[in-house]
Amino acid sequence: MPIDTFLFDLDGTLVDSVADLATAVNLLRGELDLPPLPREAVRSYVGDGATLLVQRALPPGLYSERRLQRFLRLYGDHLLEETAIYPGIRDFLETLHNRRLAVVTNKPLALTLRLLDGLHLRRFFPVVLGGDSCLTKKPDPAPVVEALRQLQRPPESAVMIGDHHTDLRAGRAAGVRTCFCAWGIGESGGVASDFFAATPFDLPRLFPGAAP
Repeated sequence: MPIDTFLFDLDGTLVDSVADLATAVNLLRGELDLPPLPREAVRSYVGDGATLLVQRALPPGLYSERRLQRFLRLYGDHLLEETAIYPGIRDFLETLHNRRLAVVTNKPLALTLRLLDGLHLRRFFPVVLGGDSCLTKKPDPAPVVEALRQLQRPPESAVMIGDHHTDLRAGRAAGVRTCFCAWGIGESGGVASDFFAATPFDLPRLFPGAAP
């Protein structure tokens, strides 16, 4: 079946958000009298949701639900300072105006919607699922399955596009094809994908049928 349904991860796939995530992480660490982490260290912690990001960013024993909520407030305050759409992404989304699109991310839904609105991307996505939209997050397939249900499309019609092995695992388990984005924040973890995109400019070549 031809691909006419496109499910996108957010951080590291559509947008580069590492700088603002690092700002929030280091503000939280500063409140705990901890030194700042290099941006690349924070980059390596991203991809599995806010809870694991904060757990990884703090020394053992310092994580708590209260500190997670504090991080989320700090991140919300700095959400759109440096975060930007990757070059080529908006143009590719424009070619998909007659296709079914969704965002499936492990970022909390409220922050996801604010980010999409702030970068003027919301109009592309009739369905948006965050890390708290289902009982489980990626790599569990439930968010992918739910996105397909809301879009009213079968798995055979879809591709999950993302930069992290959680995207690939979730897509494979849900029965959709997968595309690994090598420009992003994450890494494949050795998980095979159906498509490989070195840069966003590869997407129109991989999915030429998407253009009208």
